[in-house]
Amino acid sequence: MVGMDAQMVKVEVDISPGLPNTLIVGLPDTAVKEARDRVRAAIRNSGGTFPMKRITVNLAPADLKKIGPTYDLPIAIAVLVSSGQISFDTSDALFLGELSLDGSVRHIHGILPMVAMARENGIARVFVPADDAAEASLITGVKVFPVVALGQLVSYFLGETDIKEFEGDGSWQESLEHDQRIDLTHIKGQEHAKRALEVAAAGGHNVLMVGPPGSGKTMLARALATILPALALNEAIEVTKIYSITGLISKDMPLIKQRPFRSPHYSTSHAGLVGGGRIPHPGEISLSHRGVLFLDEFPEFNHMALESLRQPMEDRVVTISRAEGSLTFPANFILVAAMNPCPCKN
Repeated sequence: MVGMDAQMVKVEVDISPGLPNTLIVGLPDTAVKEARDRVRAAIRNSGGTFPMKRITVNLAPADLKKIGPTYDLPIAIAVLVSSGQISFDTSDALFLGELSLDGSVRHIHGILPMVAMARENGIARVFVPADDAAEASLITGVKVFPVVALGQLVSYFLGETDIKEFEGDGSWQESLEHDQRIDLTHIKGQEHAKRALEVAAAGGHNVLMVGPPGSGKTMLARALATILPALALNEAIEVTKIYSITGLISKDMPLIKQRPFRSPHYSTSHAGLVGGGRIPHPGEISLSHRGVLFLDEFPEFNHMALESLRQPMEDRVVTISRAEGSLTFPANFILVAAMNPCPCKN
């Protein structure tokens, strides 16, 4: 993953005579380097043989930083193919998944944008962790094969077992509905505040509510999402991509159907609100994309964090620049802020 987009990485393995050693090249981070130990144990515990030779694993393109355990499964398959233990045409297949020591395949982040990238590159089949199959199936035009364990996949390549293509139940295609836990109809009184929320929902405007504690500011903010239009399918997939990257997707609900409502605490850091980190990741403003960002106790937020909201609110995107490059995340949200009239009212 590079920001919101996925990049294709080709795993190449060369096995040559020499002292037993496994070397991974191509700008791997610590998690990728540790894949050699996970892959070795997974292959052995799945009934295969790990070659006791000099093994070089190249992750191409070599100038792209490789992060996370996504490469475990493709490295294991490449080792097995290179050592002649299985024979399989991988030209039209994409493999994704983290391996445990017993060979089972674990969930990874970012499945949705990765499968979308596979379709754009003409890949017909994707092999993903079984827990992520429902999320991967949101992308049409690609055959999704759920993998429970490495041994199961090896048996499939050898023709001993069959892995059926995953077919969703279609429930995600149903009409996208609001979260009805709090609705504007449940609020009695506060007619001027409800009128302001209606205007904000109609025009995509931001709202600042000022009132003493207990006057219903938070409840009003939560009710705003219920009068916003339901998410279109393309908008729902766009929001789901952001949550998939950050690992906030549930396997029971692979598609975000409701407009997001995010309410970060006022102690949230600048990076937590806007996004950032050594490897830039989406912040709260991107997690509230197509939804509502609620900032309670507005004056208590860090001054720099509030000032940094200016550009995203105008451009509807946020650009984070680091030494390794710049990444852009979507940030099209409605800001609802709440504050007390003055300190004496706290």
